[in-house]
Amino acid sequence: MCPDRLNRLRHSYRTGLLDDVIPFWTRYSPDTEFGGFMTCLDRRGRVIDTDKAIWPQGRMSWMFATMYCEVERREDWLKLALSGAEFLQRHGFSKDGRMFFHVTREGKPIRQRRYFFSECFTAMAYATLARAGAGPEWGERARSLFGQIIRYVENPDLLAAKFTKHRPTQSLAVPMILLSTAEVLREAGVEPAAAGWIEKSISIIEEFFVCDAHAVVFETVGRQGEILDHFDGRLLNPGHAIEAAWFILREAKRRGHDPRLITLGTKMLDWMWERGWDAEYGGLFYYRDLRDLPIQEYWHDMKFWWPHNEAAIATLLAWQLTHDEKYLNWHEKVHDWSQHHFADPEYGEWYGYLHRDGRVSTTLKGNLWKSAFHLPRMQLLCWQILEEEAARSKKTI
Repeated sequence: MCPDRLNRLRHSYRTGLLDDVIPFWTRYSPDTEFGGFMTCLDRRGRVIDTDKAIWPQGRMSWMFATMYCEVERREDWLKLALSGAEFLQRHGFSKDGRMFFHVTREGKPIRQRRYFFSECFTAMAYATLARAGAGPEWGERARSLFGQIIRYVENPDLLAAKFTKHRPTQSLAVPMILLSTAEVLREAGVEPAAAGWIEKSISIIEEFFVCDAHAVVFETVGRQGEILDHFDGRLLNPGHAIEAAWFILREAKRRGHDPRLITLGTKMLDWMWERGWDAEYGGLFYYRDLRDLPIQEYWHDMKFWWPHNEAAIATLLAWQLTHDEKYLNWHEKVHDWSQHHFADPEYGEWYGYLHRDGRVSTTLKGNLWKSAFHLPRMQLLCWQILEEEAARSKKTI
């Protein structure tokens, strides 16, 4: 382990977070008139669409509240987190208690979807505001919302499409988001049942989606875990599976380097890195097919920003837990490729979407999906890991 390598990475993540990405979003995204955040931004940060997706309202509120809790107790960060959460509280919920996916700038509903990810990101934001000391009501709201999420998990037909009974499936996204949400609520100390749902979510991922026979992590399987030989069943999303891997590795770390979870998480990372890394052009493919058959999604070979963020976290965390140099080499590979292709040194932040060869597909910096979440979360977590390693190295000298 070369200290210069780690110091270079540590500096990159710290300055990228505090001097580039967070300032970009605090400068251009806050809606001072209606509250919350406008995330549809062009290369320079100009607003190009005023509609608001609910996911980014929760995600960015969580991000700013987390920065307040873990980096510096800056009142402007807490104020931004509250602005997003209060917008959600006023405009995010329909009369039946479900959350919207997409609203106007003022908060008028546009679209509602049949999954509960809006609820999850909102619960994460509320819980972290409680952790930040913004008031006990935020913890109560997080706990209530988590109870609603669990009702959907235990009764999936409540949100199912009309004809899913003819091909019932389960998605990796469900135990993943439940695991991540429960971890945040546990950290905030607002939900006693969170620990049990963390354990249950990991068990579901391991039992139904991690497939030793094919050395893959599936996105969609049948209700009993059976492989579905259809477009959706064969579709692999390396970045998403790698994100699930680091969720599990983080839990292994919190449990004192739990060897079983380290083995599970690194296995998932190894398989999907091998499936996902583009040996010709570099970067991670967005989709792959289980049997290398043609894929119906036309963007399957594009390079999106967020899988590279997840791979950076997973590889660095795997290295920290195993001290296997392979993971540090992979980490530097994804870091360097991403900095070269996604980062915009002129106007800041990252482009979101590249062609397979790394050329920019669109210069926008935000939309209804891309906001201040995946990238600053990655920078914060990688910076924290490297700070821990620097402190550990000093103790051993």
